Amino acid sequence: MLSRVAHNLYWMSRYIERAENTARLVDVNLQLLLDVRNLNDRTLAEYWKPIVQSTGDDELFFRLHPKATGRNVTEFLVFQLENPNSIVSSISQARENARTVRDQITVEVWEELNRLYLLLHSPRARELWQTSPQDFFHEIKSSSLHLQGLTEATVVRNEGWFFAQAARYLERADKTSRLLDVRHASLPTRGTPVADITTQADALGWSAVLRSCSAWDAYKALHGAEVQPAFVAEFLLLSDDFPRSVRFCVQQVNTALRGISGVAQGRFSNHAEKLSGRLLAELEFSAVADILDIGLHYYIDQIQGKLNAIGEALFQTYIVQPFNAQTEGELRQQEEQQQQLVASLNDSVVAQSGSAFPVAEKIRLSRTAINRFLAR
Repeated sequence: MLSRVAHNLYWMSRYIERAENTARLVDVNLQLLLDVRNLNDRTLAEYWKPIVQSTGDDELFFRLHPKATGRNVTEFLVFQLENPNSIVSSISQARENARTVRDQITVEVWEELNRLYLLLHSPRARELWQTSPQDFFHEIKSSSLHLQGLTEATVVRNEGWFFAQAARYLERADKTSRLLDVRHASLPTRGTPVADITTQADALGWSAVLRSCSAWDAYKALHGAEVQPAFVAEFLLLSDDFPRSVRFCVQQVNTALRGISGVAQGRFSNHAEKLSGRLLAELEFSAVADILDIGLHYYIDQIQGKLNAIGEALFQTYIVQPFNAQTEGELRQQEEQQQQLVASLNDSVVAQSGSAFPVAEKIRLSRTAINRFLAR
């Protein structure tokens, strides 16, 4: 597979997943505010500023907007084209990447992605956003899940498939960790929090994190309706069977990387596989008490750095091809060698034929032939 094709499939998948996760984040926060009493400018800023910070785009946001209000944050995360990670920007970039590799995806995938793109760039998107933000975000999430289902059902399991899978789960792991990090300020810097959540705001905040990851029902099946920070952190970071947990996502990344190279589990042939296998082992042998002892925020920062390193190593291995540029001295030396070779061949012809007729017209040596001779 061409590295250009792998690059486009990777970013197509990653941008679709990014748009869905941003929709989840903003939708749940809007619904959470409906349950909060005594809202004022200061309270609203306390709710919206961490949302921007969780995306990692807070520096860009404050260059474009004076303060973190609901209107500013939602516009920035949903529609603003100056933000390359907004929902509209993400879907636009996903479609552009898909357009350049139309022969690598199915018509069903292309039609659904194109439909979502046209919707977001139509007046109907603004109308739907203004009348019912919940329906607007439901459309984004449903379309993303539809695309995943179409990909599962119609795309051949070749190298392109594995690149798309690695991208999707890298993005999902990163966003799950960022969503969880939104609530780190309510925990002690280090150590396990108190056993009981005593405030309604804390309970609502942690349940909102679960809902952002579509984890509320799965969490309740395991722990009941009791929302405890340690349980939430353990479920979203270390669960081996919940499909949006960090551990589950890293397992899928690890499998996808080995699908590309053909290397068996437990071995590695490149740096990306080495890093993914190491991170998976760390997650498999971690306990939530260990995480809280070093601090949830610090641990999540480490996780995000390792996920970024896996993505960078994947690019260095498969997509960024090394280019060995020759120096001016090397080029001059090669040219002198070629001239010497031509002179030597000329002398040989003169000795055999007694004529100094131009050698180039007699034997028509190409540059390719000379280079092959020099390489012997």
